[in-house]
Amino acid sequence: MAEIAMAGLVPHPPIIIPDIGGAEIRRVRRTVDSMGELARQVAAVRPDVVLVISPHSPMLGGYVGIHAGETLVGDFASFGAPQVRVELANDVVLARMIVDETRRGPVRSRLYPPEYSHHLDHGVLVPCYFLTREGLRARFVCMSMAVQPVKALFEFGSRVRRAIERHAGGRVVVIASGDLSHRLSPGAPAGYDPAGEEFDRQLVQALERYDVRAILDLSPRLVERAGECGFRPVVMMLGMLTGLDIDSRVLSYEGPFGVGYAVASLVVTAAADATDGEPSLVDLARDSLETFVREGRIIEPPISLPEAWRARKGCFVSLKKGAQLRGCIGTVTPTRSSLAEEVIHNAIAAGSRDPRFPPVTADELEQLVYTVDVLEEPELVEDATQLDPRRYGVVVRKGPRTGLLLPDLPGVDTVEQQLAIAKRKAGIHPSDEDVQMYRFRVTRFTESGRRR
Repeated sequence: MAEIAMAGLVPHPPIIIPDIGGAEIRRVRRTVDSMGELARQVAAVRPDVVLVISPHSPMLGGYVGIHAGETLVGDFASFGAPQVRVELANDVVLARMIVDETRRGPVRSRLYPPEYSHHLDHGVLVPCYFLTREGLRARFVCMSMAVQPVKALFEFGSRVRRAIERHAGGRVVVIASGDLSHRLSPGAPAGYDPAGEEFDRQLVQALERYDVRAILDLSPRLVERAGECGFRPVVMMLGMLTGLDIDSRVLSYEGPFGVGYAVASLVVTAAADATDGEPSLVDLARDSLETFVREGRIIEPPISLPEAWRARKGCFVSLKKGAQLRGCIGTVTPTRSSLAEEVIHNAIAAGSRDPRFPPVTADELEQLVYTVDVLEEPELVEDATQLDPRRYGVVVRKGPRTGLLLPDLPGVDTVEQQLAIAKRKAGIHPSDEDVQMYRFRVTRFTESGRRR
């Protein structure tokens, strides 16, 4: 099963391409820098597929159009830079699955004729220029928006999510390409309207705090007066993220030419663990420890394992009693034949072999709250500027000494705090800079499939 790893909102003015912007690029420096930062974040996720929503791709009546060719090509010849060319490998299988999944919804999609493969618009080309510049080797799915009601577009996004989850596997990144108001100042491309600044303010603030309801409830009159092109792609993207726990950050916002350019990063901090009636990793961890404490035996993995549980991955199981940690044990790299086995053994270890705590007793079992963190492979970083305690866990190593700290922990708000704690756990002096540092992402599962 494929899963969405992150999403992003990007503007698409060709002037941010160096060969086009020239000296004028200094006026959009914040946007250029943020586009580079977002592209590096996407590359770090190592997505298998990047899905791009562009308001400038051809709309097929009320349908969303999706490119269907095996290879998608475009250049900036119409902006005076034919030498800047983008070539993308299309995920035709996912494109067709999206068409199939949305045919029963309020907004449907259709594949473009094959000749459209060589007509990528600048709404696709600008973000993909920055992504491919980072060496990204993903497949792409490129689609248009549709002029449809907000609720219908949001529902379309949720159906695209279902198609993604039916896909064979891997990580997916969703990019909503769109500028905000084109009416920010006198002389702006679409004329001036004070509603433009208000629209941008409300949308950017709602994205910063990830208030989906506030975005969906934006006044239709305000949206119309803003003269924007990014609102509908954002709504479609949010539909694809529904039910996921998101760490949303606006990397930059500026409007130097009377047009609002916002760059935002939306990272999935945990994925869906289970649907109603199906087992979850948290349930497996709880069952493992409770059986061990009450009966003294280690359970076997379920006979019919969900696909994701068959993979070999490291994981940590954390136990809390009230607001206090009661145990946490894990493995950075897999030591068992499947993730299910890793969870079983680490849950038992967290409750019985964490040297900081006495073993869990039967009387405590009903009071425990479980968290399962599934780790991606750690990657070596060059310096601390590549760390982020909210997004990444950290591993520090010096000789045989190793210390690890999971991401997004209460009270750990800075890189300095994160490194100091990891070094202390490894027995390394906090001032010692001669250490190797690795960062890693986790997928965090919490009680009853709830995500934080």
